[in-house]
Amino acid sequence: MNDKPAPSLEEISSCVSGYDPNALPVEQAREFIARLVPRVEGVEMLALRSAMGRVLARDIVSDIDVPAHDNSAMDGYALYGSDLAAGGDTVLQVVGSGLAGNGYAGSVAPGQCVRIMTGATMPDGLDTVIPQEFVRQDGDRVVVPAGAVKTGENRRLAGEDLARGDVALSAGRVLRPADLGMLASLGRAEVPVWRRLRVAFFSTGNELRSIGEPLDPGCVYDSNRYTLWGMLQRLGVEVLDMGVVRDDPRALESAFRDAAAQADVVITSGGVSVGEADYTKAIMAKLGDVLFWRIAMRPGRPMAIGRIATGGRSAILFGLPGNPVAVMVTFYALVRDALLAMAGAPAQPLPMLRAASAGAIRKKPGRTEYQRGIVTPAAGGGWEVRITGSQGSGILRSMSQANGLVVLGHEQGNVAAGDPVDVLPFDGLI
Repeated sequence: MNDKPAPSLEEISSCVSGYDPNALPVEQAREFIARLVPRVEGVEMLALRSAMGRVLARDIVSDIDVPAHDNSAMDGYALYGSDLAAGGDTVLQVVGSGLAGNGYAGSVAPGQCVRIMTGATMPDGLDTVIPQEFVRQDGDRVVVPAGAVKTGENRRLAGEDLARGDVALSAGRVLRPADLGMLASLGRAEVPVWRRLRVAFFSTGNELRSIGEPLDPGCVYDSNRYTLWGMLQRLGVEVLDMGVVRDDPRALESAFRDAAAQADVVITSGGVSVGEADYTKAIMAKLGDVLFWRIAMRPGRPMAIGRIATGGRSAILFGLPGNPVAVMVTFYALVRDALLAMAGAPAQPLPMLRAASAGAIRKKPGRTEYQRGIVTPAAGGGWEVRITGSQGSGILRSMSQANGLVVLGHEQGNVAAGDPVDVLPFDGLI
């Protein structure tokens, strides 16, 4: 990624208080990962319509006032606020009209006003707009009822949205539709963005079959590559799907080398749990500096983390568990923020909402648990959440049924019906 020597995993672990790879709390795992991952290098200029979802590489400073001139926020009549009578109606003579893009250029004397449309430039000196529905028209005169408008109302000031020299968008922002509109309002046809993060991923296991292959006895279709693909798509990274790799040392080494040669990040699913074939872990260790964690979380306890290298290139490695739900939970708990940081975006924890638990939930202190839940509006206001049922880490249907994860903290114990709990909504994620 850059020429600066990266700290070793041992150096990083020494900076994490109470580090224990065999019982690592989620927050310590996040701290470790944040210290591990570098940001991509390389900036490219993109046309505005190609920049959606990309990460801004530099601050965008406005070189114009937006709007450029005082203008009307209403269809109505522009007038001097000083002409408004204190205790009665105000009668004004209409001397012209102004349209958006074709404003009134004449002079306006006290006691006069100008018919004006929304967005039209305010004539010199006029500071107030009365909406057309508030006045009575009498030939070339209008009557403004007492108290219908106050001085300065319904006028947009030059630079009210953005003043010349203001930072319109800060570096690190993931560009959204509103941002594209903001940039267009500044006349920017192109924007500088960080190059797209490249993420390679594959599944491991002799029992896995890809869609379209015959399903032999004892085998299952590989679902993890599809959920990983979908979650990565939401982050706007460049995705390299490397398929299913069998538990064979040569095939695994080849897959890891190919992935590290092409990508900034390599994500695998399967092969990191105790009792699984040792090939995956052995190849990971052979190709780089890799740690094997047992995280105090449920689901998703086993995980590999580190760097692998080949041909002078290195990539960050995330070895996720093989169970479908565990893959998704560990991705959102530990991997998502790391990928955003590598892509150049600042840390932005996912928003939580508080909901009353519809039933009791058993929970042991000493680990963070993520349970699938369905959030609905509560009868008395607020939100209520109920667990989807069996919380086994292989039950992918529960993730499809749920619309959020109930997050039970490391030190939290049992939950009684009616207790408030944290919920991570799925909207925009899964």
